[in-house]
Amino acid sequence: MEKYLRVGVISSSHGVRGEAKIFPTTDDVQRFKKLKTCILDTGREYKELHIESVKFFKQMVILKFKEITSIDELMPYKGKDLLVTRDQAVKLEENEYFICDLIGLRVVTDEGEDFGVLTDVIQTGANDVYEVKRPDGKEVLLPVIDECILDVDLEKQQVTAHIMPGLVD
Repeated sequence: MEKYLRVGVISSSHGVRGEAKIFPTTDDVQRFKKLKTCILDTGREYKELHIESVKFFKQMVILKFKEITSIDELMPYKGKDLLVTRDQAVKLEENEYFICDLIGLRVVTDEGEDFGVLTDVIQTGANDVYEVKRPDGKEVLLPVIDECILDVDLEKQQVTAHIMPGLVD
């Protein structure tokens, strides 16, 4: 399991006082209102940043950090990830998972056969779709519906799936 979860990416500056435009990568952008600190992944180190203010502009979040006071201090971090620790993460409902915890899980059929490895989660709006790489290298898309995905066991690192007719053809 990942130690940190990404909640956004610094896309650019907002003004000249070091405010950052953040592209949110979380389902709940309102979570930024409650966030007091976050972690900046500079590529070489993790830097804790204290959030002074939060604004929303179109699909972006505007954050002001205590440690960054000018556009010149912010610009080296353009494109860098903002992370939170797991204890700061949004609480999940039953049968909800963080995508980073699903990537890499083994997928087995309800008959016990090795089906492949979960490589991506596609969010379609109606239901998610698991992208699975088969042992032969082919990719298969499995809809995340009760009839297809029977169990997700993070401890076993395994997804159990019923392969419905027509999914593999």
